[in-house]
Amino acid sequence: MKVMVLVKASLESEAGIMPSKDLLTAMSAFNEELIRAGVMLAGEGLHPSFRGKRVQFSGKERTVLDGPFAETKELIAGFWLWQVKSIDEAVEWIKRCPNPHPGSAESVIEIRPLFEAVDFGAELTPELRGREDHQRKHNPRSTPQ
Repeated sequence: MKVMVLVKASLESEAGIMPSKDLLTAMSAFNEELIRAGVMLAGEGLHPSFRGKRVQFSGKERTVLDGPFAETKELIAGFWLWQVKSIDEAVEWIKRCPNPHPGSAESVIEIRPLFEAVDFGAELTPELRGREDHQRKHNPRSTPQ
């Protein structure tokens, strides 16, 4: 199963305060473990929300909102994409992860399973599945299902 592992933002990450050398070293070592175990497919840190934009949909209208965005606890500072046997395996990996915001009162990492074709049931017709397979095959940045 694939999971998206979301590192929630902190006041410091939203202020643009970069991680210490010690944290970067610890995270690099953790990422190496994930890679050696065949778990990590991708992972990146994100700039603070003041550098981002949101597009709000209302019917056919689109409204572009400039960051920063309120509610730091709902924002994401980084992510991993992992291939694991179960969500419990992902939890065990996260328990070994360095604290992403050691200077904050609290750090939160969320784990969310990615949808698989079977999750869509009959709505994902053979034609739609074929189109999706074609897109994945012809997108060099796509990861196989």
